[in-house]
Amino acid sequence: MTSPNQKSFPVTWDQFHRDSRALAWRLAANGGYDAVVAIARGGLVPAAIVARELNIRTVETVAVKSYDHQNQGMIKVLKEISQPVLEIAKGGGKVLIVDDLVDTGGTARVVREMLPGAHFATVYAKPKGRDLVDTFITEVSQDTWIFFPWDLDVAYVAPISGGTD
Repeated sequence: MTSPNQKSFPVTWDQFHRDSRALAWRLAANGGYDAVVAIARGGLVPAAIVARELNIRTVETVAVKSYDHQNQGMIKVLKEISQPVLEIAKGGGKVLIVDDLVDTGGTARVVREMLPGAHFATVYAKPKGRDLVDTFITEVSQDTWIFFPWDLDVAYVAPISGGTD
């Protein structure tokens, strides 16, 4: 799962919901948005929470694949942003892009090229991708692997010291 030098940061559903609502609070200060684009799959849950909290009714997805389990590889766009949302952006509308995490910034760069004037928000940010997002809640170190609630099951975890008692 994680290498010996990698830190583990498990996130529960409750924590992720709180952090996503905190993101909505920060975004509310920017005024209203005309549409939200969730980066599938990780951005689906926080985008739904942000859309509810900010009363955004136009919700779109863009599907970008950059990971195969835990290995980052080539970035592939699986689903483009719909033409109506692109037209909102071209017409001067405020579009919000939401993802769970910005890591190295590869996915963020690809989506930013699609919507260069959009506001980009993530729940979590790592240093290599941090400058590509406009708003985030928590920064974690580059060597931290975030275990999102949809990836977890309840199980025993050994103490950090490696002790067994």
